[in-house]
Amino acid sequence: MSMPPMLERLMLSRQFVVACLCVFALGTGLAQDSIEREGYFEVRSATTEVFAGVHTLDARLQLVLSSEALAALESGVTLTIEAQLQVIRSRRFYVDDVEAELTIRHELEYRPLSQRYIVKNLNSGDQDSFATLYSALNSLGRIQGLPIIDDALLSPDRPYRLRLRAMLNTQQYPAPLRLLFFWRGQWQLQSEWFEWSLER
Repeated sequence: MSMPPMLERLMLSRQFVVACLCVFALGTGLAQDSIEREGYFEVRSATTEVFAGVHTLDARLQLVLSSEALAALESGVTLTIEAQLQVIRSRRFYVDDVEAELTIRHELEYRPLSQRYIVKNLNSGDQDSFATLYSALNSLGRIQGLPIIDDALLSPDRPYRLRLRAMLNTQQYPAPLRLLFFWRGQWQLQSEWFEWSLER
């Protein structure tokens, strides 16, 4: 059941205010503190295999939050972490063609009363609870047996490759806050593309 529009606006406003206060407060605090944590996202490995005619993905991501993102999380701001996958058909005389795209979205939330980190898969609706941030990020960074594309949809005589990247998505926040994040490097958490050939 959807929540009333007024309540939804109030919740979004509260999240916006909390995030703004967190960013500004941390920005001034870090200016006086020599210890600053620079986050980074990295795809450590990625492979595919065919199971019952469907290509499935196994991948390992290294997800390290920056000081600002961590402070925002612990202040009640929900973070959205995405893994973006592309299936690309290689063409000899033309620009390569992106045949399919898949985005795996997760929300990461901290609940101070229970002191638990909640990870919600926005694609499936599944939700898990973790006692530590390390275990939550470790779970987010492990992709196992994810179906990505049916082999019957691919041309049998064409070479394909895949590429994968991870990123912190700030698009769900109000426009003024997104603009603020754009100018603050600690919120630009995005890995390089990791590419490999599709084995068939």
